[in-house]
Amino acid sequence: MSGNFNFIILITFIHFHPSVFYCLQLRQLGVYTCIFNPPLEFRGFPNLEDIFLKNVHFGGDLGRTVIDLPQLKRLTLEGCVNVNNLNIKAVKLWNFCVTTCPDAMLLPLIDGEQLKVVHIRLLKPIEDVQWVERFNFDTMLSNLSNIVSFAIDGYFRYDANIEDCLNQTLFMLRTVEITSLEGSKPELLFIKLLLDHSPRLENMIIGPTATADAQKMLNIAKDVMLLTRASTKAKIVYMDPQP
Repeated sequence: MSGNFNFIILITFIHFHPSVFYCLQLRQLGVYTCIFNPPLEFRGFPNLEDIFLKNVHFGGDLGRTVIDLPQLKRLTLEGCVNVNNLNIKAVKLWNFCVTTCPDAMLLPLIDGEQLKVVHIRLLKPIEDVQWVERFNFDTMLSNLSNIVSFAIDGYFRYDANIEDCLNQTLFMLRTVEITSLEGSKPELLFIKLLLDHSPRLENMIIGPTATADAQKMLNIAKDVMLLTRASTKAKIVYMDPQP
């Protein structure tokens, strides 16, 4: 495999192919079902702009090695394991999408000042109490001052004091999507928090959990519609339950 590839897709069931780490001209990378195990001397891809990783396992032997991705703009993770072992420096990252990677919130990526799009979906309840204790909405929201589009699902366990976790105005936020809602008080407080701190919000998209009955769906819709909004242009869009 030459070092001049601009785009590589790997489909493997064992290890990330070692030769990939020496393709320093890579601009796009898609990897499916493998173990991420870089050589000790690996420090990053200087030209990589777009990464898609699905069912990738990041082992604990990555240590504290920082992988430098100075041109990375888009990072998508789906079904990856031990993502918190991955230490990436990506100062230009603006699009961060994560699905079914519960420990991905521990990544330092959300510190990026360039982040404009953050979509995080668990798609199932998280039973790891230690992970829940480490998860901190205050830290996350404080680092998303330039966010334009934010999506999350109701499988996060929102803290009862969540209304105190945001002390800044999200001037850039235009679209919020929150799905799999149960209609709990912490969920509604989180929605209220975003509505109160987003003066330019255009769309608040919400959807109940697939197990919600007709009465619960009605209650969620009524409760959200009654919330005040900092933006006069903000619309509440109610989605059907997702399977």
